Amino acid sequence: MNKHRLTAWVAILGTLASADLAAQGMERAGADWLHHNGDAGGTRFSTLDQINTENVSQLERAWTFHTESGRFAGAPMIVDSVMYFSAPNGIFSLDAVTGEQLWKYTPPEPEGQFRFRGGGGAGTALRGPTYWPGNDEVGPRIYSTTSEGFAALDALTGQLVPTFGEDGVIPDLRPDSPAAFHENIIITQGGEDEGRGNSVKGWDIHTGELVWTWYTKAQPGDPNRETWLEGGADSDYSPGLWGIFTLDPETGTLFVPVEKVGNDYWGGPHPGDNLYSDSLVALDALTGELKWHQQLVHHDIWDFDIAAAPVLFDVERDGVTIPAVLQMNKMSLMFMFNRETGEPIFGMEERPVPQTTVPGEWTSPTQPFPLAPEPLTPTSISRDQLATVTPEHEALCANLWDEYDLQASEMYEPWKADENIVHFPGAQGGSNWWGSAYHPELDLIISNVQIQGQWGHMELGEDGSARKRTPEQRRFWNNEKQWSCIEPPWGELVAVDANTAEIVWRVPLGEFEELTALGVPQTGTPNIGGAITTAGDLIFIGATVDGYFRAFDARTGEELWRDMLPQPSQGTPSTYMGSDGNQYVVIGANGGGYYGAADGDEVIAYKLP
Repeated sequence: MNKHRLTAWVAILGTLASADLAAQGMERAGADWLHHNGDAGGTRFSTLDQINTENVSQLERAWTFHTESGRFAGAPMIVDSVMYFSAPNGIFSLDAVTGEQLWKYTPPEPEGQFRFRGGGGAGTALRGPTYWPGNDEVGPRIYSTTSEGFAALDALTGQLVPTFGEDGVIPDLRPDSPAAFHENIIITQGGEDEGRGNSVKGWDIHTGELVWTWYTKAQPGDPNRETWLEGGADSDYSPGLWGIFTLDPETGTLFVPVEKVGNDYWGGPHPGDNLYSDSLVALDALTGELKWHQQLVHHDIWDFDIAAAPVLFDVERDGVTIPAVLQMNKMSLMFMFNRETGEPIFGMEERPVPQTTVPGEWTSPTQPFPLAPEPLTPTSISRDQLATVTPEHEALCANLWDEYDLQASEMYEPWKADENIVHFPGAQGGSNWWGSAYHPELDLIISNVQIQGQWGHMELGEDGSARKRTPEQRRFWNNEKQWSCIEPPWGELVAVDANTAEIVWRVPLGEFEELTALGVPQTGTPNIGGAITTAGDLIFIGATVDGYFRAFDARTGEELWRDMLPQPSQGTPSTYMGSDGNQYVVIGANGGGYYGAADGDEVIAYKLP
């Protein structure tokens, strides 16, 4: 047995000895980073403090690994100094101290033009995989979406587990995001079942046999089926799933962010509120039974779907400890609910909103708004709020506004067939799939947001359908420079007090060096990817289009360190304690995606000298 196999085997033995502790999952990440979001509850917090506010400025690269592939958005998982992650060309295991490859699983080439959602590549999904620590019956496994289906790999060898599914794979099951697990159940996005719609599915974690199914469209006998009007419940339309699950191991509750229905901007074929679209749903992880739900957008015709992982923590309010679940959405609204009952913690109300004038469309008379905190980004713009960072950019934005006779809009303003309107923050968010992190020692919720805007109108088809059209570009910005047409900041890092729902601090996130050179610093940039936070009172985040990996003081938002990556990161970093006694921070610098960065293939680890 070579030294790498021996290292992995020692790691596995250590993992098996602590399997019960790891399996319950709500232990904060520390020496290990067991989940995509650090722990089962999605806080992305680590108890490590070797790297802290006093010494983070000394951080330097420890090793770099090349995947020979492109973009991925999953955070690497680390268990006893063994690292696991997936890239478009396969699933990797590395020695987390040296960066040397232990094994790689390469899925077979898919047939035809199959691609995963979000541009993750042909071999594996954009986000994932899932590490399961094993139990008394079997050793640890890696569960991952691959081109051949949902696969179970032996964490020691990287080989398929033949007793799971069909020779290690559940064919044609290809979740977009990582699975969750509880006791003997592994839970995935279940795909679409004919006549019933999209689903969440629970499988026997050993064998891959189906245990339960919950459908995202209210089924016959469910009173919420009445939220589908004019026969829409019997149509093929169904709410989708692509967001990230979280789980409360103490209560066995799975939290599911459910997507919108059908076309991003046209809901005419399925009038009604369309439950359980755009909802935070709480399910029994062992049975799939619905515990409660909260719909955050009724009849979504703005692509405001729910994608971020819910975050679990406790709120201290009026002398009472409340188990909380937080859900961010694309409008930069932050909803917090009692995770046992679904009741809003800081209040929520239905407010009247503008109604559609597009023939054949339907809109809800009201939409839900949290009473606190306030939206984390601007939610509207007027002509006198256009960006003035340079005379040329000011002229571009003014000309865009005037040439297309753009009209300001308020939240949930429906797209119109007879005039162009501007929406903020836009369909990319605000916040998107990366959501928020939580620092339990500071009681701070950390969210990165972006402010781009979106504009256009609806065009009617001969068949009575409609589609949104933007004549020149998808966003309200300079298409070449990616400078938004609203005054900066265009990207921010925001901290919210979890116990009061008040914004504590906010700072620009990202920099356009061209503008800094012109004396316009602190603009922030578009950003895609998540932040983590640590007991060293640090926030680590890549995400920005300027390509830097940064560390901030979690108490104040002050930037303390940065390193230029070879390509921007659109994933989430991880941190762990290596077997050499050093704390590491690791991030994928692999570019690609919505903002036009070239693909890269580097995974980079950092440590103190």
